[in-house]
Amino acid sequence: MKTNIFHPLLAVIFLCLPFITPAQDGRNFLQPFNLKNIQTMNELEYPFVVKKVSLPSGHEIAYVDEGTGDYTVIFIHGLGSYLPAWKKNIEGLRSFCRCIAIDLPGYGKSSKQPHSGKMSYYASVVNEFIETLGLENVVLAGHSMGGQISMVAALNYPDRIKKLVLVAPAGFESFSEGQKQWFRNVMTFDGVKKTTAEDIQTNLAVNFYNMPADAEFMITDRLILRSADDFDHYCHAVVQSVNGMVDEPVIRLLPEIKQPTLILFGKYDNLIPNRFLNPGKTEKIASIGHRSIPGSQLVMVDKAGHFVMFEKAQEVNKAIIDFLR
Repeated sequence: MKTNIFHPLLAVIFLCLPFITPAQDGRNFLQPFNLKNIQTMNELEYPFVVKKVSLPSGHEIAYVDEGTGDYTVIFIHGLGSYLPAWKKNIEGLRSFCRCIAIDLPGYGKSSKQPHSGKMSYYASVVNEFIETLGLENVVLAGHSMGGQISMVAALNYPDRIKKLVLVAPAGFESFSEGQKQWFRNVMTFDGVKKTTAEDIQTNLAVNFYNMPADAEFMITDRLILRSADDFDHYCHAVVQSVNGMVDEPVIRLLPEIKQPTLILFGKYDNLIPNRFLNPGKTEKIASIGHRSIPGSQLVMVDKAGHFVMFEKAQEVNKAIIDFLR
């Protein structure tokens, strides 16, 4: 079996960043890119001014901070992704609330120390970030793996988190021990590092119902990463993150979430449920999470895939504003 980050593993729940195919409207994105080499991932171009904060644990977290409002929404990206994934949501919400998007440790412009990749580890970093910046009225908005991290943070630090916005979250789907071991076997450092340019380009469409042209920056950034000196650390973080998701499932703890929760899924999410291991309809998995989290709200967005917050940003932003109000 071919082993790379975007094999059947892509049909897992988590991936959001790296890939593309010819768009459904006939535009061909499989074209050569004039890519520049970068020395570190810090040289990636971001759509907002980037700030950095050093946490007591030694991590340096890159983040953007836009807008003001009664709530501070912290946006947490998914596996393999980075904070620019929330570009359209920050632009649409910053006139209503304070929008902070972070790069998780090992990703984007944050520090690259080796770590466990456990969901509880990431949740502790989020909590430390909130504490260090003195943030109040915090809402966690997590996409895919970021959704699972947000749920763990809400469970472990309930006094810190006022509300949750879960966008196509990982964590609502059950996996057997054999399936978990399959993930561990398939996801390897070499598999991530050696993903070909063709695979990077041809897989992104899986995340969308109809991939928009303005998602192209995700492809070029992912291709550029391969030249960075800290790319190995990124690959390690991706592998550890997959292990962390399967090693710390959250599904049985969902009834213990007490924060008001908004759940958003694209009706045509090709990654949830895992089409390779648990074929079925996305709405079934979404309903499991909705029923399990007391008092939660569920919004199924039509003509949208896993990357619903980018593909249907206007609808997602409206749902978030209505929820926060």
